[in-house]
Amino acid sequence: MSASQAMESFVIKDIRVEGLQRISAGTVFNYLPVKIGDTLTEKKSQDAVRALFKTGFFRDVHLERDRDVLIVNVVERPSIAGIKIAGAKEMSEEDLKKGLKEVGLAEGRVFNKSLLDRVEQELRQQYFSRGYYAVSILPTVTPLERNRVDINIEVAEGKVARIREINLVGNQIFPDKKLLELFTLGPKPWYALFSSRDKYSKQKLAGDLERLRNFYQDQGFLEFNSDSTQVSITPDKEKIYITINFTEGKKYTVTGYKLAGTFVVPETELNSLISIKPGSVFSRKEVTETTKKMSDRLANDGYAFANVNAIPEVDKDKSEVFFTFFVDPGRRIYVRRVNFAGNVATRDEVLRREMRQLEGGWYNAAKIQRSRVRLQRLGFFEDVNVETPTVPGVADQVDVNVNVKERPTGNLMLGVGYSDTDGLLLNASVTQSNLFGTGKELGFSFDNSASVTNFNIRYVNPYYTKDGVSRGFNIFSSTVDASRANTAAYSADTRGVGVFFGIPLSEDNRVDIGADVEIIDLHTNTSSAQVAQDFVAQHGSSNTVPKITLGWSHDTLDSLLLPTSGTLQRFTAEISIPGTDIEYYKLTYLAGRYWPLSKTFTFKMKGELGYGNGYGDTDALPFYKNFYAGGSSTVRGFSSRSLGPRDTLPPNDPIGGDQRVLVNAELLFPLPGSSTDNKSMRLSLFTDGGMVYGPGEKLDLGQLRYSAGLAFNWFSPVGPLSFSYAIPLNDKPGDRIESFQFTLGVPLR
Repeated sequence: MSASQAMESFVIKDIRVEGLQRISAGTVFNYLPVKIGDTLTEKKSQDAVRALFKTGFFRDVHLERDRDVLIVNVVERPSIAGIKIAGAKEMSEEDLKKGLKEVGLAEGRVFNKSLLDRVEQELRQQYFSRGYYAVSILPTVTPLERNRVDINIEVAEGKVARIREINLVGNQIFPDKKLLELFTLGPKPWYALFSSRDKYSKQKLAGDLERLRNFYQDQGFLEFNSDSTQVSITPDKEKIYITINFTEGKKYTVTGYKLAGTFVVPETELNSLISIKPGSVFSRKEVTETTKKMSDRLANDGYAFANVNAIPEVDKDKSEVFFTFFVDPGRRIYVRRVNFAGNVATRDEVLRREMRQLEGGWYNAAKIQRSRVRLQRLGFFEDVNVETPTVPGVADQVDVNVNVKERPTGNLMLGVGYSDTDGLLLNASVTQSNLFGTGKELGFSFDNSASVTNFNIRYVNPYYTKDGVSRGFNIFSSTVDASRANTAAYSADTRGVGVFFGIPLSEDNRVDIGADVEIIDLHTNTSSAQVAQDFVAQHGSSNTVPKITLGWSHDTLDSLLLPTSGTLQRFTAEISIPGTDIEYYKLTYLAGRYWPLSKTFTFKMKGELGYGNGYGDTDALPFYKNFYAGGSSTVRGFSSRSLGPRDTLPPNDPIGGDQRVLVNAELLFPLPGSSTDNKSMRLSLFTDGGMVYGPGEKLDLGQLRYSAGLAFNWFSPVGPLSFSYAIPLNDKPGDRIESFQFTLGVPLR
């Protein structure tokens, strides 16, 4: 008896399954909604057939009765013995098979023809989205023994359809050329070999239309309207033509504005945030920025979900618009908890002390953003994400959830590096910048090159006091053979110990104070540089110099490693204590700023001034404290330390100077093909300038040397890596040129 036939009710004494090949009887019993002892009715028999069909295992199901025995006759669907995909080049066979498996089409699974049809359509849409409109997809199912099938999918991709022309219809004010510059889609220029600009994408076209609308409305055309868009493809499915019809409308001016709604902050303060002015041309951008500024201001007082709507009153006859900014602050929100996740090695307290948004306090968007920046600048984390979900069941509370991705902060390194300044570097270091997850730093390092041998032990507690005053100690020793560093010949041994403190004055301002003692032993002979021989003749070969260091910094950069926005100013002073063997001072001022031009590009400018001199019984800055210029950290394209004054004795090597000027401008952007969120590497187009001046020389900016080039910086697993290729722009006879320069294991500039 089949399921469609009427079946008299009976009590099931036994159940027998017939027709199984691969599927076990237990699987059938598991899905069967009746069991021994049940009374089988017509409805239950229909439910049973429906349940077994729903599993997808069977092509046919019959129910029969033999006295009091229920017989379940099934015909299994075939299983998939193998899947082969041929002809796919745009997408790899491995990726395609992975996608098929996710929807249930894989070797060993039950074959379902309707699922294969759906996969074929989805695959076709994937190719369409990549511009392959001539693609042909032909699936073939081959039956095999033991109720199995092979699936072969033949793909003929064809050629990518390319955009040949975009026609604009309706523009009277602006020419086609200017408007088409707004588009990311369009015919590919002959020189853009690797551009995908001419590959059609529905999503990109929608974005281009929105950019066109924004452009017009920013120029005052309030009623701009995109009327229609036609996308046509040639019969060979290789060329695409796009026609966009739109109406520009009339240009509107703003007659005025007013505020309305509920004012939880002073109305005068909100008024000061409005950038549109009566009589000015309407600009959608300015209106949007005004509403955002007001919303952000309200969010800083706890109104996290405030709404500010710009309501226009349009006079079409006069082409004028009046705006009412309606303020709805909503409910004031406070923070219930601040939660941390992802900090496996770092203690919660290290993160919590950087938070400016506190638990139990009113929600403050600026403080939350500042907290995120402070966590990023610790250098312990590759990424920091902050979310503020509402507390379930409560209307006026949110949690602040901070998710971090830790980077290794402890290093045991034995390595080899290279610097254009010091040549081959051999180094060994044990450094833990997040000691036991406390945020403290402890390091031991030993560096050896042809010209310099350094030994250093350093300890820093960034929160020596709860107010954020830091304290550190260092013990250092170095041996210098300057003749091997392309500078005037002399050698020196330096030993010392120091202590230093950092005192935060505000969120962005900090003062550093330090004191140390240096013991310097100079070694000269008749082949040494004249400047070294003169210094030893006047001050002796061994000097003990206690000195203090003072510093001030203003730092609003958004990242410690690869910043994209913010400013940095830093002033440092190194001053020997009066009455000691050598009396001198050395001053440096640095100023830099980063401008984010887009999500991809950042523009950076930096300048530095340095000046030093002696005082008391010392008539000049000690020559071994001189400034230098040239090389990967100052003026690329010129040999390291090569710019400026030279020694009077042959071979007239550079000796540095007591004044220095450096300038730098760079356009920073990601490596092509890498994600814009990559936080470890980037390229830059740069221009460097700089010069060093000796005692008594006039600071002549006309003497600055300039270079321009391309640089690549990477925080690699083996340390900071930097490559640059620069061409000097105004080199003079006698300048030492070095276009290609690279460093490994040396902090990036």
